[in-house]
Amino acid sequence: MKLIIVDDHTLFRNGMALLLRAHCPNCEIWEGDSLDAGLAQAEAHPDVDVALLDLHMPGMDGVQGIRRFKDLQPELPLVILTGAEDPRQIQSVLSAGASGFIPKSSTPSVMLSAIQLVLSGGTYIPPQALLHPATFPQALAGASTQERSQMQLTDRQMQVLRLLAEGKPNKLICRELNIEEGTVKAHIATVFRVLDVTNRTEAATVARQAGLLF
Repeated sequence: MKLIIVDDHTLFRNGMALLLRAHCPNCEIWEGDSLDAGLAQAEAHPDVDVALLDLHMPGMDGVQGIRRFKDLQPELPLVILTGAEDPRQIQSVLSAGASGFIPKSSTPSVMLSAIQLVLSGGTYIPPQALLHPATFPQALAGASTQERSQMQLTDRQMQVLRLLAEGKPNKLICRELNIEEGTVKAHIATVFRVLDVTNRTEAATVARQAGLLF
C-alpha cells in the first residue's frame, strides 16, 4: 500500500506514519506539511493508492482545499484525517469529493481498516456520524442496520464475521482466509466497533438480526 500523509504538525505526521508502518510493514509512505506539498507528492508518485489530508493546514481552506485537490488529482482517493468530529462537517467533506473522514482519535487499526475500505471502493463514515442520519440524507436516510454496516465493513471483514459467527477460533480463521492472526484480530475489532458489540456472541446475534448473515 502506498500513501501520502499531509499534516502541518510534524509530530503527528511522523507518529501516524510510524503507527501505520507498525500495522502495515509493506506500506510506502510519503509526507507533506501543506496542501501544495501534498499535491507535489501526488504528482511525484502517480502510483500512490490514497492520500490522507488534515482539514486545517496551510493552503487547505477546508472544503475548498478538497475540491482543489480533487480537481488536480481526480483519480486519487482522498481521506480527511482531522481532530474535528462534527457530523455536518463530515457531510460537507464527503460532498466535496473525499472518500472518507477519519477522526484523529481513531485507533491505528481503525484507521487502517478505514483506508482499506476506501481502497476497495467504499466510503468510510465514522460511527458517531451514523448516529445522525439527518446529516447524510443521500447516503443514510432510511438506511437499515444492514446497509449501514455494509458501508463500513470490507469484503474481508464480512468473511471474518461469517467465520466468527460459525464459532471458529482465530487460528482457524487465519488458515481459511490465509491471513495473519494480527490481521484477524484487527478485522474482529472493526466488526465489533461497527456493530457496536463487545464479544463474538453479540456480533453474531446482531449480524443475523441485521440480515448480514443467513
